[in-house]
Amino acid sequence: MAEPPIGVPSRSAQAHGRRANRRSYHDPAQVNGYVDDPYHRVRRAVAARLVIDGVRGAGPVLELGCGPRSMLDPAALPGTLVLADLAEAALAEARRAVAGRARAVCLDVTRGLPFRAGSFAGLVTGELIEHVYDPLALLRECHRVLAPGGLLVLTTPNLATVQDRLAFLAGRAPRQVDPLHPYLWLHIRPFTASLLRRVLRRAGFAPLALRSNHVGWRLPGGRWVTSRLLARVAPGLGGTLICAARRLPGPPSPGGTGHRNSP
Repeated sequence: MAEPPIGVPSRSAQAHGRRANRRSYHDPAQVNGYVDDPYHRVRRAVAARLVIDGVRGAGPVLELGCGPRSMLDPAALPGTLVLADLAEAALAEARRAVAGRARAVCLDVTRGLPFRAGSFAGLVTGELIEHVYDPLALLRECHRVLAPGGLLVLTTPNLATVQDRLAFLAGRAPRQVDPLHPYLWLHIRPFTASLLRRVLRRAGFAPLALRSNHVGWRLPGGRWVTSRLLARVAPGLGGTLICAARRLPGPPSPGGTGHRNSP
């Protein structure tokens, strides 16, 4: 059997990744507890505001990896909302939560997006890009399904939080690459602010704004001290990177692996 190209995982590795993510995020009750945490409530609210303020025209908006609860209120959008997720139970719960005011599509982002080119005026995806082997391929698919000038908003954990930067100087690894963490071990591709901008540009996007939810410091015993003000001043130090980018006309720049995450 031929080996996959360099940088592209084997079929078995990709299948294992899909199964692991489905097991961890299929239960709506478990995921609802996760999104109700203040950390994620702020992240989701900031991303939703960027979408509402930045989408042009009345075209539909796609939410990839919506889980059991969308970040968006369909009534706040000028067009329709399309919800998409790998976990069928979570997707059904998300559609019920918006009283059927959104179309729901079950899909696997690592196999490409089943939509025509230029279908959407906006696309939002929260805490998803770090779970895929080939984030550039995913972003190029987002570029393809967005209309020229369409808005992409994504959130992803920050590899270079202020506490992790200092810990790294002391020889300790950032939290986002901890293989023993209950769920962070599912994060395959961690990002810093500068790396996220570079990947977006390579995929054919012009970064517009970078936000964060809060800058935090974990105290002994597990308690967090956080600041929203510092997150506004220095989002690159915050817990989550929340980025808005505009889809440029024309094809994405060449380079990168050029391969999808799945054959």
